[in-house]
Amino acid sequence: MKRVSFVAVLSTVVVMTVVLSSKVREAKAVTCNPTELSPCTAAITSSMPPSSTCCSKMREQRPCLCGYLKDPNLRQFVNSPNSRKVITTCGVPYPQC
Repeated sequence: MKRVSFVAVLSTVVVMTVVLSSKVREAKAVTCNPTELSPCTAAITSSMPPSSTCCSKMREQRPCLCGYLKDPNLRQFVNSPNSRKVITTCGVPYPQC
């Protein structure tokens, strides 16, 4: 009897782990949209420090930065000295693509 209940508990734990890990992966998915970084415009185009909204968006868009660097229309936006400063100030590592 103990063996059956142990197997049932183990099966439940495995199922819950799979379900929860799939939910975590869904939460990490991000839609790459450079307009999401618009709150950073003032900080990138001037010497203003980035706002908390800017940093939040920068962290959200972090997985997209390499793609933005590869896009000729967006490269200068991400690669400028002020952009690098904003990225670093927000605690996001500059992408090594």
